[in-house]
Amino acid sequence: MLDLQNHLRNVAIIAHVDHGKTTLVDAMLTQTGAVGKADAAQECILDSNPLERERGITILAKNCAIDYRSHDGEQYRVNLIDTPGHADFGGEVERVLRMADGALLLIDAFEGPMPQTRFVLSKALELRLKLIVVVNKCDRPDARPEAVVDEVFDLLIALGADDETLDFPVIYASGREGWASRIAHHHKGSIDPLLRVIIEHVTPPRGNPSAPLQMLITTLDYSSYVGRIAIGRVYAGTLRSGQQVAICTKDGGVLPARALKVLRFVALSRQAVDSIEAGDLCAVEGLSEFEIGDTIADPEDPRPMPRVAVDQPTLHMIFRINDSPFAGREGKYVTSRQISERLERELQSNVALRVEPGESAEEFRVSGRGLLHLGVLLENMRREGYELSVGRPEVIEREMDGVRCEPIERLTLDVTSSTMGPALELLGQRGGEIHTVDTRGDRMHIEAEIPARGLIGLRSRMLTATGGEVVMYHSFKEYAPLRSVQRKRQNGVMIATDTGRATTFALLNLSDRGMMFVVPGEQVYAGQIVGENSRDNDLGVNVVKMKQLSNVRESNKEATVTLKSPRQITLEGALEYIEDDELVEITPQSVRMRKRLLGENERKRADRAERSRLVGA
Repeated sequence: MLDLQNHLRNVAIIAHVDHGKTTLVDAMLTQTGAVGKADAAQECILDSNPLERERGITILAKNCAIDYRSHDGEQYRVNLIDTPGHADFGGEVERVLRMADGALLLIDAFEGPMPQTRFVLSKALELRLKLIVVVNKCDRPDARPEAVVDEVFDLLIALGADDETLDFPVIYASGREGWASRIAHHHKGSIDPLLRVIIEHVTPPRGNPSAPLQMLITTLDYSSYVGRIAIGRVYAGTLRSGQQVAICTKDGGVLPARALKVLRFVALSRQAVDSIEAGDLCAVEGLSEFEIGDTIADPEDPRPMPRVAVDQPTLHMIFRINDSPFAGREGKYVTSRQISERLERELQSNVALRVEPGESAEEFRVSGRGLLHLGVLLENMRREGYELSVGRPEVIEREMDGVRCEPIERLTLDVTSSTMGPALELLGQRGGEIHTVDTRGDRMHIEAEIPARGLIGLRSRMLTATGGEVVMYHSFKEYAPLRSVQRKRQNGVMIATDTGRATTFALLNLSDRGMMFVVPGEQVYAGQIVGENSRDNDLGVNVVKMKQLSNVRESNKEATVTLKSPRQITLEGALEYIEDDELVEITPQSVRMRKRLLGENERKRADRAERSRLVGA
């Protein structure tokens, strides 16, 4: 049995997206024997969610543990907490950092500190975690590890770090090749130097095992066999299997409960144990009603802990039932009650999400950290069989000291020298302010500030302007007075006027008018957006028109004509593309864009009413 006061370490791994957190954890799990050869052959072992594997990013925070025998023969256990790197999932980072005593701050050896690096670092400093800087991907040919360490030092000073924090240890590593070193250009060995630094630098957890029980719930899991599972850290006392406990809720209430089973993290799994002492992380089964942020306490002396504070959402969208002519064809859950129940379940584990009633019983106003945050929720819902339609994303404005304010984001761009001009021009159109422009190798590194409303739809236009060469990241900075930013689509759309199956004949005749979104044989309905017009006005088109047959023989010259490939519409792409009078229809098999009012005459009446209102105003 380990002496928890000296032989346990709780460490979170934080970084910007795609800086190699999960890959480094893979190396640590593999080299300490925590996973077998079959698992070791698989990349990103912790990214078990199918959506995480498809996108190559971490979405949900996860726990695992490794056993490490030091050179002096002492046995240690290290609880590792892998966190998401994308700013939209910052709520996951904020709540799980409470479980850690130290943090591995991963920085890409070429890119250096990025927007999300600043965010996660500020959260770690607020909790006074012991920092270990890991310069990852040192095997890159364009790596600049020494310069990156200097940039981290400058960032810590800008964030107000104290002298003790500024005296951080540095490890140079390559998670993919499985080595770590204290010397920048020593590219061989194992991951052992990193584990040694964790043992030496991160303080053991503090807590009195004899004090009244206090465990803060920071994560939820679900099992179809045992139901909801509470995951967190025991800060005081000892939690035993079968023990009667009290749950301190957010409204100040105290609910009686029983911890049927207590599980400790062992490698990638959990193992049932008799008890968990203060300082350790665990999972608890058998609790009935609880939420993230609740405290599991001693029923005779319940002492609630401060709840997890999470930053407020910056973006909202309208979720509503799907009322298109194709409603109910593909989805299993289509009613407003079913959508409402699914959103309520999401609120139990997604602490950064907010759900409010809409203007009608069929609508819900859903707020989140960003477009990717809400996009992942929608993607999960469609995979579960839900069918719904959503409106255009809008930023959440606030009134501060009598001034209307909007969210401002930090933005970084990496572009080639030849495409920097179009990128800067596009930033200017979206209300961006350029702060720095640096040369890094053969690319230009641009740091700027931009209103959050200017970011919606920017990625696709930036990729077009730079020929697909841009690397773009952003994270929330602050609320500032409103800026005059026009976010309007430059091109109009083609709207189907009839319901039926799209024909090659019709699409071929329309191909000169713009870019199509549908393929021959695809079912469409009146009011559906089937293409992008080359001009700035909306155009009604008949994509189901058949070629009229006659008994007159014709030339076969058109047999060699090829149809242009349609533009593939993704879920996030559709959300960025639509305007205020349009919706995205989401089903398990399809993503379609449509007008809010399907009838052409209805749209004309609405336009006339809007013009009359503006003239009267």
